[in-house]
Amino acid sequence: MSNAFLDFLGDNPNTRLLEFLITGREFDYTLTDMAKNAGISWSTLHRVFPKLQKQKIVIKTRSIGRAKLFKINLENQEVKKLVQLFDSLLVKQLEKYSEMQVIKAKA
Repeated sequence: MSNAFLDFLGDNPNTRLLEFLITGREFDYTLTDMAKNAGISWSTLHRVFPKLQKQKIVIKTRSIGRAKLFKINLENQEVKKLVQLFDSLLVKQLEKYSEMQVIKAKA
C-alpha cells in the first residue's frame, strides 16, 4: 500500500519527517530516532529540523541524560490541519483498499 500523505504532498525529507511524527503523534523521539524512522540522513535532519522548531511544528518534551526528546506540537494550528489532512488521506486510502478486497473476494 503506498503512502497517501507522501503521494499527496511529495516525497521529500520534510514530508517524510512530518509523516513519521504525525503517525507517532502521541510519542516523543530523539533526533536519532527521527532520522532513522523517517528514512532521512542525520545531516539532512540537522538541515530541516531547526525550521520545524522555529515554526513551533515540533517541540522539546524532555531530556534524558544528554538526549533531548521532541514530538509534533498538536497545539499548533497548522499542525492540527496537517493531522486532519493525514487522517482524511488515510481514511480515503483504507476505503480504496477495502473496496479492492471486496472486488477480489467476489472474483
